[in-house]
Amino acid sequence: MGTMGLPELTIVAVISFFGIVLIVWPAARICRKAGFPSWLGALAVVPIANLLLLWFVAAADWPASAVGRR
Repeated sequence: MGTMGLPELTIVAVISFFGIVLIVWPAARICRKAGFPSWLGALAVVPIANLLLLWFVAAADWPASAVGRR
């Protein structure tokens, strides 16, 4: 009792994968649209880095918005 077999671990892995995709995909799109590298979206699943990413995106000058202001 209390141990998980292969079927349970598979279910947990699949649910975890989809949970991570649901977090990283929109974060990567936001970073890309703001003009930052998409890989920064992966920081959204790292506990302290997600807060740093949020503050960085909120406080930084967005390269994408500077393109139209010339």
